[in-house]
Amino acid sequence: MPALAPTDITGTLTWIGFVPDRDTSLRSEPLDAVDLTFAGIDGEAHGGLTRPSCVRVRSQYPKGTLIRNVRQLSVVSAEELAEVAAACGLDAFDPGHIGASMVISGIPDFTHLPPSSRLQFPDGSAIVVDMENRPCHLPAAVIDEDAPGAGAKFKAAAKDKRGVTAWVEREGRVALGDTVRLHVPDQRAWRP
Repeated sequence: MPALAPTDITGTLTWIGFVPDRDTSLRSEPLDAVDLTFAGIDGEAHGGLTRPSCVRVRSQYPKGTLIRNVRQLSVVSAEELAEVAAACGLDAFDPGHIGASMVISGIPDFTHLPPSSRLQFPDGSAIVVDMENRPCHLPAAVIDEDAPGAGAKFKAAAKDKRGVTAWVEREGRVALGDTVRLHVPDQRAWRP
């Protein structure tokens, strides 16, 4: 019996980004297409099969512990970004400001997709949702470069709207305009 249920919910890939050097800037540069590999996006600052642990998993591992990289991609919703923009007093929000890897439109309540959901592209490539990507203060400086004063508003504005982190389960090439289909775990909600 399959553990994942395909849904009738689809979205569209509207933006692809690449962070060349996170130490220099969190800003991602836009691309028209990208090859997804088991290590993420080749050469991208968040790529790799492993990574040092960070604040996201500090309850499990001391900082810097080598762990599996389930944060290869930062995926956000076009609709949620529009809400963040409005809350920051902006007409639009540049996904490059937050180091986004992908922007997808058309999937409701995107930031709260169940962990282990799959987003599958037309060529069969797929990414796995790890968890909600909670907003932090790091994008503020990048946002302020283009929209002075908006950076300080980002963390509060992006609460419950920051998207998800994800990793590549099946390699392939994705491009702007691709349709993505949501598959969710076929299980009841946890009731401890």
